[in-house]
Amino acid sequence: MIYPWHLYVMSVMYFFAGIMHFVKPKAYLRIMPRYLPQHKLLVFLSGLVEIALAIGLCFEETKDLSILGIIAMLAVFLLVHFYMLTGKKAAAGIPVWVLVFRIPLQFVLMFWALWYLQF
Repeated sequence: MIYPWHLYVMSVMYFFAGIMHFVKPKAYLRIMPRYLPQHKLLVFLSGLVEIALAIGLCFEETKDLSILGIIAMLAVFLLVHFYMLTGKKAAAGIPVWVLVFRIPLQFVLMFWALWYLQF
């Protein structure tokens, strides 16, 4: 089955984001909430999950499951976005307006994924 081009854009976006967890792990380690254990492991696992979900979007058998996984992943990542608003060190040098903007953006990304869900 051939999907709309924008589904492939989504796939590439998450694939690239997942790869960046391995290319620039320090950027992700800086924003990990202190209350989470084993930051390095979590950064690499979340990168693997993003890559797997991105690939899963491209196949009819796994597309819907990948979409649900992306929505769940984005919901979990909201914890990091809220954590980053707790202080200057947690913000990792990112302007507050960007941090605030990222929260509704997560919901836009969830809706975008949900758009392709077929039961």
